[in-house]
Amino acid sequence: MVGIKDVARLAGVSIGTVSNVVNRPQLVSDETRRRVQSAIDELGYVRDESARQLRAGSSRIMALLVLDLANPFFVDLARGAEEAAHEAGLNVITCNSGQRVELESSYLSMLAEQRVRGVLLSPVDTAGERLHAFARSGIPRVFVDRTVPEVQGSSVAVDDVTGGALAARHLAETGHREIAMVNGPAVLAQCRDRESGARSVLEGADVRLSVLESAALDVASGRDAGARLLGMSPRPTAVFCANDLLALGLLQAMVAAGVRVPEEMAIVGYDDIEFAGAAAVPLTSVRQPARKLGRTAAELLIAETSGERAVRHRRLVFQPELVVRDSTRVSR
Repeated sequence: MVGIKDVARLAGVSIGTVSNVVNRPQLVSDETRRRVQSAIDELGYVRDESARQLRAGSSRIMALLVLDLANPFFVDLARGAEEAAHEAGLNVITCNSGQRVELESSYLSMLAEQRVRGVLLSPVDTAGERLHAFARSGIPRVFVDRTVPEVQGSSVAVDDVTGGALAARHLAETGHREIAMVNGPAVLAQCRDRESGARSVLEGADVRLSVLESAALDVASGRDAGARLLGMSPRPTAVFCANDLLALGLLQAMVAAGVRVPEEMAIVGYDDIEFAGAAAVPLTSVRQPARKLGRTAAELLIAETSGERAVRHRRLVFQPELVVRDSTRVSR
């Protein structure tokens, strides 16, 4: 590999001068800086960032570990985190667990070994031992889209219990008495909270709630749930889906089966991703501020790792909002 000594030899300057050009160019004359830069370009020299971090005692790299990058919600969350990181002169590496506990565990081990500056983490299993072991590694962390009271650290989340209640109340208030919820894996606390919120509204009301659990929070699982719903008797007239990808898959299944939405089946999603409003029948959805979640979480992590003041963990909870569109809109 080309080293700093090779650049200094070709440019005819000291190693210290090359270091200044790379790290403190304002200390070097224009002519010397051009000569050193020419040598860098000719040799293809790249600074050894890991060595710099070892000397400085801190990394300029944050990590973001999310549930599913196929979900536009997490893409928007990542954009928010990157915006805050870049403004602070930091970089973000993004890891995708794919809703798999074993892959999440592997990433956590790798990130601890690499001694990244900190991790923004949307965990699959909040009760898993690997998560607690990572907390003991000393790597700063901020939980995003999730609160984990059992593990020390800041968190930024949305009140999913309230979000589930918003969706269920909307369907009940529009006259539905046979309601289904297409939920995701029970291991995900978000799914459990959204179901809890829906049940809190419908219990005691003259409404029957049927819950169908899906293996994943994706479009294919939504289509599969649609096939199961079509075979139910009595068939629900309204469905609350744990996220928009499930809702979009369900909508596809209803359209393919000739079931009219919302006249024969109303559908509510969750997240309010961009595709929700652009669907063949625009989806009613519970909106989460994904970009704000990512930015706020990154800002908390940056503040906690700046060393400027004592660390004070914070647990921030944003409120969701119901966005009503054609998939549940009742004609008057």
